[in-house]
Amino acid sequence: MGGYGNDILYHYTDFQALNGILHCAQLRVNNVLNMNDAAEMRLFMSGLCSAVAKRLEKDGDLERADKVRRLFQEALKRDFAYSAYAACFSLYRDDAAQWERYGNRGRGVCIAFHGGCLQKMAEGNLSLQTVFYQDDMTEHKLVDVFYRLVKDKFELSGEDPDILRALNHAWVCSVAFKHPSFSSEKEVRLVISPFETESFDVKPCYHITTERIKKYYPLDVVSMCKKAGIGLEELIAEIIIGPESTQATWILQDYLRDNGLCTLAEHVSLSNCPLRRSPK
Repeated sequence: MGGYGNDILYHYTDFQALNGILHCAQLRVNNVLNMNDAAEMRLFMSGLCSAVAKRLEKDGDLERADKVRRLFQEALKRDFAYSAYAACFSLYRDDAAQWERYGNRGRGVCIAFHGGCLQKMAEGNLSLQTVFYQDDMTEHKLVDVFYRLVKDKFELSGEDPDILRALNHAWVCSVAFKHPSFSSEKEVRLVISPFETESFDVKPCYHITTERIKKYYPLDVVSMCKKAGIGLEELIAEIIIGPESTQATWILQDYLRDNGLCTLAEHVSLSNCPLRRSPK
């Protein structure tokens, strides 16, 4: 987890989600299997295993390297038990690719969050993570964590509390792993892992469309802000209307004022992104 004190993190979405955050005070975290292929999570775990084993082999500890491989093989059999949930942000403001992929093809909205505020809100089983894009896991911080852990253990077992805790954390980190071809997104994810703690008491919700049912968790933004000692208008820096949107600025500003967000209403702008206009 990095530091985001001076960063602005941009969340590209649609107007329904904007209303959910500002009026209903809910930030949805969606199942990452709807964003990432599960193969990317498995690729992260496999790469982590390989990096730890190679480091042990470099020490001449071949037996322990084999045990690490068996440990991760067992963990990989349980991948779908580690389904986690996330909300996605980018470090890029008013970015064409982000509008196309996540901002309803430019017809949506971009909400700018203060990274330092999100960092304060990310506690317990919530974590704010920079997405890791490299195929080679050698430099990932968890390699050192597992290396030191397994060197201290006489026996390696997935039932060992320390190892189980490390494996659980690794699965959480796998949520913030994507193929290097997506590195241009500069993505940060707010990740929640219901499997990681018994104290998680947020009830799941389901969004039902004509094609499928999606599971998500609604995070209480007001409660999280209060706990972090910040206000909603401290959390959100600005709102940008998408380049393909027909939304009138003054109506959005009225909406914000009527929801008690008068300061934020002064920080609404239109995108300058030169997306090609849709044919009429």
